[in-house]
Amino acid sequence: MTSFDLLKKESSVADSTSNVAEFSVSEISFSIKRTMEDAFGYVRVRGELGRISRPGSGHIYLDLKDDRAVLSGVIWRGVASKLKIQPEQGLEVIATGKITTFPGQSKYQMVIDALEPAGAGALMALLEERKKKLAAEGLFAEERKRRLPPLPKVIGVVTSPTGAVIRDILHRIDDRFPLHVLVWPVRVQGETSGAEVANGIRGFNTLDPDGPIPRPDVLIVARGGGSIEDLWGFNEEAVVRAAADSQIPLISAVGHETDWTLIDLAADVRAPTPTGAAEIAVPVKAELMAMVDDRSRRLNSGLVRFVTSRRTELRAASAALPAPQDLLALPRQKFDTLASSLERSLIVSTRTHRTYFQNLTGRLSPILLTRLSSKARQDLDQVSERQKRALTVAFAQKRQAYAAVAVRLTPARLTQQATLGKERLTGLAERLDRAYLARLTQEKARVDGLQKLLKSLSYKDVLARGYAVVRDDSGQPVRSAAAVSSGAALSIELADGSIDAVATSGGPDTRGAKPKRKKPDAGKPVDQGSLF
Repeated sequence: MTSFDLLKKESSVADSTSNVAEFSVSEISFSIKRTMEDAFGYVRVRGELGRISRPGSGHIYLDLKDDRAVLSGVIWRGVASKLKIQPEQGLEVIATGKITTFPGQSKYQMVIDALEPAGAGALMALLEERKKKLAAEGLFAEERKRRLPPLPKVIGVVTSPTGAVIRDILHRIDDRFPLHVLVWPVRVQGETSGAEVANGIRGFNTLDPDGPIPRPDVLIVARGGGSIEDLWGFNEEAVVRAAADSQIPLISAVGHETDWTLIDLAADVRAPTPTGAAEIAVPVKAELMAMVDDRSRRLNSGLVRFVTSRRTELRAASAALPAPQDLLALPRQKFDTLASSLERSLIVSTRTHRTYFQNLTGRLSPILLTRLSSKARQDLDQVSERQKRALTVAFAQKRQAYAAVAVRLTPARLTQQATLGKERLTGLAERLDRAYLARLTQEKARVDGLQKLLKSLSYKDVLARGYAVVRDDSGQPVRSAAAVSSGAALSIELADGSIDAVATSGGPDTRGAKPKRKKPDAGKPVDQGSLF
């Protein structure tokens, strides 16, 4: 019998005598799952929300924890969309659901069907944290607030269409100043209230001012009183951002005067109650009419007093003025005097001009004109003769000058000048070549001298004599052993190349230092020792 057969026999004996049941992995996993679900069933667990994950599937994965343990939890997509509050890390909540296991990862977890804050304290802590976050973004800044129009034409109300709030608002507006009111119906409590209120605010803002449905001049977001849980929809971040981004002035009227929500901080005006919002939005028509009548009476009386005062002043001024005939007496007398002297002046002026023209007529006889014309013709003939002689002399001078230039510009003379210029240019070229070669030789000798000087000063020649340059890992030369620490990377440059090295020790080297000579004691005689 072989050893293999012996082992097989012993194994069969052990199997026949064992009473332990055998399970597959799936069987034991699902058995544990059924046991836990039957043992715990539907439970409520209180704890603090830790890690929260929201994958693209829409499910929510989170951790419930306290100071000693952590419980994994999952909220399926259909339940997550109906939660009263959205999970946020650090929030203390009460989760309702069932305990089960996840066989795929061999862990237990809680499938959550409902999630609520663990008392008002948790909600207030969450509310305060959200308030600080939105305030840091400037959504509550005073410079964002808009002034309400003094007399709006259309008012938009975002509230429940069936509650007492809308009836109070409509009744108050009808009593004060009947206007066109548009109602955007929303739920003011529950899981979807926050999203519906935000959509209502944004919907009113998207209306066209000239469209079939007029765009409101003022918005009122209203709700009756309630607990913090009932008013929680108006603390949603989407509602606050919609109120802050509204281009239409917005009045918040949520709860009673002692209640407050985050939309109150983002709104342009906060009203203590929905009825107070209606009173803030519209004035009293009777008061406006009384004010207009009062101002009209004051305006009429003021105009009467003004006209009466100006009439009195005009009469006083007219009494102080002289009579019109007295004002025109002196100008009229002056006009008469000038009119009588004008006739004599015209007669004298006519006689004077007649005498002047008669004298001119005697001087302008035909004989005199003929004599003047003859003299002018002689003067012109003399000038013309002088111009002819001057032109003849000028032409002769120019002809002589051109003839002298023509003599100098003969082909033979030009050829002679070209030959002389070519010879001069050849001489200059030879001088330039000699000067260039001399300067080149001089500069070459200077460069050779500088090269020899550079070579004598370069550390390369020192390396060729057997020395080396040690550099650290940054490429800087190492000037002392104290600058090198143990394990530092070094680069050693030699005459024919560089090698890398690692320092095995650091600090100054004292192995080659000479021991200090001990000074003799002044009180003891110096022993010179023996020569033998």
